[in-house]
Order: sequence, then C-alpha cells, then structure tokens
Amino acid sequence: MSKMEPLDGSNYRRWSQKLLILFEALEVDYVLLEDPPADVDTTKSSTSDTPATPVVTPLSAGTKKSDEEAKKKYEKDNKTARGHLLTHMADNLFDLFINQKSAKTIWDTLLKRYGDDDAGRKKYVVGNWMRFQMSDDKPIMEQIHEKISAILE
Repeated sequence: MSKMEPLDGSNYRRWSQKLLILFEALEVDYVLLEDPPADVDTTKSSTSDTPATPVVTPLSAGTKKSDEEAKKKYEKDNKTARGHLLTHMADNLFDLFINQKSAKTIWDTLLKRYGDDDAGRKKYVVGNWMRFQMSDDKPIMEQIHEKISAILE
C-alpha cells in the first residue's frame, strides 16, 4: 500500500476518495454507508432508555447463527475501517476522533465538516489568486487562462 497524505482539513475530497477506494478493495466500505446491525453497540456509553421488560422473540438456530456471524463481521470491519480512518489523519484530528468507536460516525462527521462546501479547496484557490501577479511580457488573457488551468489541476 502506498503512503497516503494524512487528512489535515484542506485535502478532504482527495483523501476521502482514496480511502473509499481502499475500503472497497478491503470490502469494508459498507460500514461507512450502512447502519450497523441492531445488536452492535458502536458507542462507548450504555443506553439508559431500554424498556424494563424487553420483548424476546425466539429465533431459529440458523437465524441466530447467521445474525451472530453478521454481527461479528460488522464489528471486525468497523474496527478495520476505524483504524484506517484514524491512522490517515493529522494528529489534531486524530485526537478529536480517537474516542469514537463507529467508523460511520467518524466518516459522517468529517463529511459534514469538510465535504459539504469543500472549504479546503476554496481556501487553496483563494490563496492562489491572492498571490497571482501579472507580467508585462504576456497578454493578460493568456496569463489568466494559465492560472485557471494550474488551479483546476
């Protein structure tokens, strides 16, 4: 696997696409896109709003076994995805997300924070335009087209 630049907030779009490709290859991308099975607890805190008398529905042995296998697979895949997400972050972001146990929660939070408006890219483009200087040896439109092409790459 090649070394990937860690997420620092300004490179979210490229970072997220690279990780999605990795997760698809590992066949764990569903963890980021689907809700966990009903029995999987991906939070640290326990739920206090459970009913006093739980309703128990008997399941056949085959259903219990397949549900248990699905739960174990999800937990394993969640750990894999969470580990990759955390190890491919800058230290300041790592410190924010280390206590999150759900890869989906981390992914959704990052999407809300960086993905909606792609703030990092806008900041980069504005910074480039602020440093742009014209020269007298080329036509104005040619210089502008070169600058736009360089920014869009």
